[in-house]
Amino acid sequence: MKTLCSFLQISRNVHQGNQTTVTEFILLGLSNQAEHQNLLFVLFLGMHLVTVVGNGLIILAISLDTYLHTPMYLFLANLSFADISSISNSVPKMLVNIHTNSQSISYESCIAQMYFSIVFVVTDNLLLGTMAYDRFVAICHPLNYITLMRPRFCILLTVISWLLSNIIALAHTLLLIQLLFCDHNTLPHFFCDLAPLLKLSCSGTMINELVLFIVGLSVIIFPFALIFFSYVCIIRAVLRISSTQGKWKAFSTCGSHLTVVLLFYGTIVGVYFFPSSTHPEDTDKIGAVLFTVVTPMMNPFIYSLRNKDMKGALRKLINRKLSSL
Repeated sequence: MKTLCSFLQISRNVHQGNQTTVTEFILLGLSNQAEHQNLLFVLFLGMHLVTVVGNGLIILAISLDTYLHTPMYLFLANLSFADISSISNSVPKMLVNIHTNSQSISYESCIAQMYFSIVFVVTDNLLLGTMAYDRFVAICHPLNYITLMRPRFCILLTVISWLLSNIIALAHTLLLIQLLFCDHNTLPHFFCDLAPLLKLSCSGTMINELVLFIVGLSVIIFPFALIFFSYVCIIRAVLRISSTQGKWKAFSTCGSHLTVVLLFYGTIVGVYFFPSSTHPEDTDKIGAVLFTVVTPMMNPFIYSLRNKDMKGALRKLINRKLSSL
């Protein structure tokens, strides 16, 4: 984080010269009413703790249970780590601002927060697509599963997801730090998101918006297309199974993933694919809360309540901890 902030400061000095620019941004948060602040603090602190503990338990259970050392749970552990990181990137700063009655965030911290928010959202997208492909191979080509989903290949898919998300975030960041922020530094948001930052710039943002549209659309469409194709093939394969019990057993392995997909993509579509003029100003903030806070919090419940193997692993983990006390 310090290295990134130092790089941002040097780049800013090089590109801005002697022009006067803002040194900090003001985050208006979710509400400007004082009586709501204590409620928001308690609510988001609780959501942050639930998310960290829930996803942390999933990562720990997968790490300790050798039965879960499979491609599906490798991807799930990475998804849980991305969820912990996503909520930890935005919520703690909001809680600090509420507690200290301060709404400011430095320029460098704001850009760094934006960078990591892009990384974790893109990683979630790519991992969900990868997990759909894993389910497609498991159900449609079960005899070739071990061959197709070799450990090295699965690790490669995971590394590519993280690497590509960082490349995309870096591209947006390098374009953003070329812009000037003159007099306006108030963000009507609870964290530094890319789109609100572009609206504040007093420079031309056409290239930034074009890249945001093309890359953003690609990041959404390609994983979603992979998910859609995978589930079309999965449904066709399941329908060919003669017994009802066999159909339910095959499709139940996809239930948790499909629920997360619907929750994640549903909120993103609601935020970014509906014109802002058709809904109130606060809808963007509500949508951002849904996919940066609520979805990461819900994922552990979805996977632990709907997944028999995960419930067993968590039960063994809890029993092991209790017996050691």
